Amino acid sequence: MILARRPRSPTLAPLVESLWTYDGQLTHGFERVLPSGRMQLLVNLHEDAFRDYRLDGRLAHKTRGAVIQGVHTAPRVVDTACQRSICGVSFAPASASPFLGMPASALTGRVVDLSEIWGRDSPLLRERLLQAPTSAARLDVLEAALLARGRASEPRDAAAAIACSLLMGGASVRAVGVQLGLSPRRLIERFQAHVGVKPKLFARIARFQHVLASARGEMTWASLAGEHGFSDQAHLVREFRAFSGATPVAYRPRSDEDRNHVPLDEWHFSSIRGGPPPGTLRQ
Repeated sequence: MILARRPRSPTLAPLVESLWTYDGQLTHGFERVLPSGRMQLLVNLHEDAFRDYRLDGRLAHKTRGAVIQGVHTAPRVVDTACQRSICGVSFAPASASPFLGMPASALTGRVVDLSEIWGRDSPLLRERLLQAPTSAARLDVLEAALLARGRASEPRDAAAAIACSLLMGGASVRAVGVQLGLSPRRLIERFQAHVGVKPKLFARIARFQHVLASARGEMTWASLAGEHGFSDQAHLVREFRAFSGATPVAYRPRSDEDRNHVPLDEWHFSSIRGGPPPGTLRQ
């Protein structure tokens, strides 16, 4: 159903967390995708389109079937039925810049047609992926495309990548600036250019991700709040709602392995805030 691996190239190893491909049909249609602080390259092989929906069920954006997904700071809704054959690249934080040719901040909160960035290489990539005889071959095609694209690009900003690692480890923004010898203004500038958001917002998303990874077993939300540095449980609930669109109690992920994917009941989803009736969402 899903095949994933790290890049074999030592050039790509520090830049890419995963090359992956998926084929199958989920039992649900719509799902909420939660922010992770990462950027992705996505190619829909089922149809030459991607559609994003607002939380009220209305179509927000449609593009062709090869895209770059910028760092998102709020949940987005996708239709999994239209993505039953899909592959992609999950970039390490602050590591997509060599393949963009533009600041990461220009893509924040957006899903952008890859042709706007790669030109004619975008439809050629999708065509080669469709012709790949196996799932493993698809991953080889993705890796080759990244290698070809990266040769003509600037290297990643090492300081921004280090800053991401430190923030994910729980360091304060101030401590990160001191350790890297960067003024607050310079740290923010480099962070936005290569990550897409300011350091403080990235740190909040990273903490939210730590909460999701810890939310299992007998842990209570009050104990999670204390463990992850929230002032109290109410603070955790506010942050959780901001990044997931729901309260912690209502959080029901697809699985423990897919904690950033939350299935939505189509009837409930489509009726929120007077949205269209079931069956009219896919356009």
